[in-house]
Amino acid sequence: MTERDDVDAIVEQWRRERAGMRPEPMAVFGRIYRLARLVGDEQERVYAAWGISRGEFDVLAALRRAGAPYTLAPKALAAGLMLTSGGMTGRLDRLERAGLVRRAPDPADRRGLQVTLTDTGRRVAEEAADAGLATQQRLLDVLPQRDQERLAELLRELLAAAAPDPTSRRPRP
Repeated sequence: MTERDDVDAIVEQWRRERAGMRPEPMAVFGRIYRLARLVGDEQERVYAAWGISRGEFDVLAALRRAGAPYTLAPKALAAGLMLTSGGMTGRLDRLERAGLVRRAPDPADRRGLQVTLTDTGRRVAEEAADAGLATQQRLLDVLPQRDQERLAELLRELLAAAAPDPTSRRPRP
């Protein structure tokens, strides 16, 4: 068992200061937030070796996962990455300047565009994905495989509970 951490101290402080409060959820979500921040910062350092940010990697990875010909509409990319069109445009501008993507008119919709990975973009996406996964696996390796799988299942359940209900656009109770 890992020794007590800062989150334990925060939970204990709340217990001491507010006897009726049940701060146990802080033990879970405090660690999720801290872990996301720490791993996110580490992923930024990993992707910097390819001259890209984590957000730019997300765009390259979405295009690579789309399969050949590694092309998506900017609107589809933005929706999949939960970005505004302005946020997507900024990322695409940087990636296009770096020669990692190419934008072209959509032959099926003369008002639309298509974004395609260049050969260099595909190489960067694959190499950065491998390096990012190696970093994540190194962190997960402190847990036995069975616990890694159970953690993934538990987090899937929490994420589903927190996701907005598509019919109401409100978080579920």
